[in-house]
Amino acid sequence: MKKIPRSSISGLYVVTPDERDTAELLRRVRLALQGGAQFVQYRNKLADAELRLDQAGELRGLTREFAATFVVNDDARLAARVDADGVHLGRGDGSVVATRALLGANKLIGVSCYNQLDLARQAKREGADYLAFGAFFASAVKPNAPVASLELLREARLQLSLPIVAIGGITLDNSASVLAAGASALAVISAVFSADDIEQTARQFSALADK
Repeated sequence: MKKIPRSSISGLYVVTPDERDTAELLRRVRLALQGGAQFVQYRNKLADAELRLDQAGELRGLTREFAATFVVNDDARLAARVDADGVHLGRGDGSVVATRALLGANKLIGVSCYNQLDLARQAKREGADYLAFGAFFASAVKPNAPVASLELLREARLQLSLPIVAIGGITLDNSASVLAAGASALAVISAVFSADDIEQTARQFSALADK
């Protein structure tokens, strides 16, 4: 299996909501994919290990149907079990080097760098495939998240030759500013999955990100 190219890390990157009902989760993610989401990160802080395995496996199948990239949040072993395209690491989730040893050379590894360029530089040195910064705006999911500035995003784009994912309170109204500052992809949770029309909202995000 060939590694997904870093250049494909772009457009709308949806992060799943905390949803215990697997059928409902799949319904909502399917709508986002129909709307053009190119990247799905499975994240569920409420699920136990059994439910996480079930949901991740189901999402792996769904994302293959749409030829979308699929990564698992936090858990490299779960990513390996369901043959995800990779994993997304936050603070305390292990090093890129150890994760690469577990997953192999052909899997994607993304790293949350919050508002710290030093973390991003370290992640790049260790072999990360993409970097995530945020929160850029007030986030309902993580109200106490560190605040990242658009200037930080500009600096990261100038200094680091890796795709950059922007996350945190991103909406249709403010997404243009993070794209202009250098984001390769828009990571969105609530603005897509809490929308009245998930598919149409995803389509609008995708159109903005693909300009």
